[in-house]
This record gives sequence, structure tokens and C-alpha cells, in this order.
Amino acid sequence: MKRVVIFDLGGVVFRWQPLALIQQLFSTQIPHQAAAKQWADQVFQGFAPGSDWAEFDLGQIEPQDLATRISQRTQFNVADIELLIERIPPHLIPNEGTVELIKQLKQAGNTLYYLSNMPAPYAQHLLKTNGFFEHFDDGIFSADVHEIKPNAAIFKIAQERWTFASTPVFIDDVAHNIDSAKAQGWHGIQFENPQQVTTELLALNFKF
Repeated sequence: MKRVVIFDLGGVVFRWQPLALIQQLFSTQIPHQAAAKQWADQVFQGFAPGSDWAEFDLGQIEPQDLATRISQRTQFNVADIELLIERIPPHLIPNEGTVELIKQLKQAGNTLYYLSNMPAPYAQHLLKTNGFFEHFDDGIFSADVHEIKPNAAIFKIAQERWTFASTPVFIDDVAHNIDSAKAQGWHGIQFENPQQVTTELLALNFKF
């Protein structure tokens, strides 16, 4: 029987370090991590449902609209926000340990999917620049279905779209996303690093 593993992308398959990116881009204005955190809290709003960035992930607004909205509700210059939005896709570098885990799971005959909160421009960039997506059987980006984690609706869309021969295992770095997956009856592993995930998959009797 094939086992099913569903991966989040940002923070699991790809590096996601917004504080480091902000400090790199705006080293003069933001000289230390505490300032970068304050900046990030205002810009991203924790990616909470209803936030500007959540609407971007849902495919409801374009990058320019996002930059304008953020600038209007903060003290940040719209050009700085535009630069940040533009630089996020190349910042999303693959986590080589997770990529190797994906390859091992696929070679062992498992079925692999991804389920990601991702705006369309970023999704297109990742698909074009990373060949390892060939190891996934399918995937869902929030912008394509206009639903977002941790809302139950996106997990239900996944269940209707994919046929699970066994209880799926969902891997995500965000606790409330894991909680939502478990509420659907899935197994959940909160990502810390590839080695920790491998250990937890072995405990679930996965073969590599």
C-alpha cells in the first residue's frame, strides 16, 4: 500500500528567513534583528487570515496592490515594500536535506503532494526553477484555489482532489496548520529539520 506525504513548501522545502532578508535589503534602516522583527510584524501581520499578505496568498490582490496597502498602513516607503516583494522568490532557496528526503520517499514508492500558501507569481517562479517538483504527484497553491491554511476548506479541497490509500502525513513548520490537518484526521509532523522529520516518519513505519 502506498503511503501519502504532503509537504508545506515555505519553511520546509524552501528556506524562509524573512528577518535575514529584511536586514540584508535594508541594512541602513534596520541595523539589528529586533528592528527587523518589528518591521516584519507590521509588513506580514503574521500572515493572519484577512491580512494584506493573506489576500496576496489567496490570489485576491496583485503585488503592486499589496505594496500600496502595506505602505498606506505603515510608515514604510512603497518602493521598499516593492523591493521586498520582488526579492522574496530568489530568497526561497531549497532546503537540500528536505529535497533529499523527498527523493528518498519517492524512490521508496510513496505518493507525494505539496500544500502551500503561496501567491501565483512566487508559485510560478518555484515551479520553473526547481526540477525536484517532478517527484511530487500533484500539489495545491493557495492562490489557485482561493483558500488558505489553516482554514479547514483548503484541507477539504485536498481530500476531494486526491485519493488517499492511507492516512496522509502532513509536514508543516507552523503549529496551527498542523492542528488543522489533524482535525481532518491526518497525521501531522511539525517541521524543525529534515533529520527530525525522518525520525518521526520512521516511527510511523515509513520505509526509505
